Amino acid sequence: MLFVVLFEDKPGLGAEIRRRHMPAHLGFLERNAARIKAAGPLARPSGEGAGGLWLVEADSAEAVEALVREDPFWPTGLRLSVRVLAWTQVFAEGARRL
Repeated sequence: MLFVVLFEDKPGLGAEIRRRHMPAHLGFLERNAARIKAAGPLARPSGEGAGGLWLVEADSAEAVEALVREDPFWPTGLRLSVRVLAWTQVFAEGARRL
């Protein structure tokens, strides 16, 4: 199954925490590339950081939630909220996928 993970960061914390923990976070993403298919930051229209997004392949939402807790960003207090949503791709690169 595919899941989208939406992270919302606590306002005012992102820049310093991201700078300090980014090497460990990127290493985590690389080690989990078989499950985390895509990842990246989200920004408000003003350019201010807002959180992040992952596209994850997993058997269950519980498996995705466990993966989130392994991320080096997790214990820093950076995340205000995390949403795990099942996702079905129906369109990509100009073509229907169903």
